[in-house]
Amino acid sequence: MSAALSVVTGVTDSPEPAAADPIQPEDYADDLHNDVEALFLCALLWAPRSAAQHAIGILEPTDFVRPIHREFFSLITRLIAGGAPHNAAMVGSELEQSGALAGHHGSERSRHLANLATLGAEHTAIDHYARAVFSQAYRRSFAAAATALTQAAQELPADQLYEHMCEIGRRQRSLTERRNTIEGDDQ
Repeated sequence: MSAALSVVTGVTDSPEPAAADPIQPEDYADDLHNDVEALFLCALLWAPRSAAQHAIGILEPTDFVRPIHREFFSLITRLIAGGAPHNAAMVGSELEQSGALAGHHGSERSRHLANLATLGAEHTAIDHYARAVFSQAYRRSFAAAATALTQAAQELPADQLYEHMCEIGRRQRSLTERRNTIEGDDQ
């Protein structure tokens, strides 16, 4: 697969985004009150351990569109898995220990964490937020698949088109099965 097709399809060699994803200015939106990813992370910071464990079981880092949200989700998930508290103070402490709060990007990261922690999202709604984050990721995956197919039709040799389409279909089927499992948890 060409590097261009890899970018469009979102397919990488590793299932989790690299920790060195560049942080963009739009990652630090000023108004997070309508950002379901931010609301989920706020609820996660305040959720009791059992609710947090269930919610992180619904999502994967790749479900988050913003690199900063993927980073925070991954860090909070590691804290929970390790049995450590997963509140904003502990997330900040982990970021500081790793050097991720140094410099301008570190200041922005710290400010974003504070903004997330003070959004006021109800931790009792954490499962609803998690499902909304997944729903957005699921829809984005179909848009990316359509774009990838269009790009493949223009760039790939004809003898690779069918297998490329099948690979995209297998990924979409896997996501649909995951969606069905997540929705089945409601019942």
